[in-house]
Amino acid sequence: MGLSREHDGAARSLRSRYEALSDRERQIMSLVCAGLMNKQVAAKIGLSEVTVKVHRHNLMKKLDARSFADLVRMADALRIRGGNDSA
Repeated sequence: MGLSREHDGAARSLRSRYEALSDRERQIMSLVCAGLMNKQVAAKIGLSEVTVKVHRHNLMKKLDARSFADLVRMADALRIRGGNDSA
């Protein structure tokens, strides 16, 4: 029972951090987790590659993701599907 409560708390915490992201950060998270490179994301949504990198850095910091693999695991836990900017 304790593990379930911890898992629920972690899931709520992750959801709360995700909801604190801007719409653009959510969109970029979805696209990079779908496997697009920063340059491809930039071309797809009409931003510069540097701007995409800044948004990606900010969203990783807000989510407390230490690596890209962490970010992908978080997207999976949030049921974010690649290319779709909503959960």
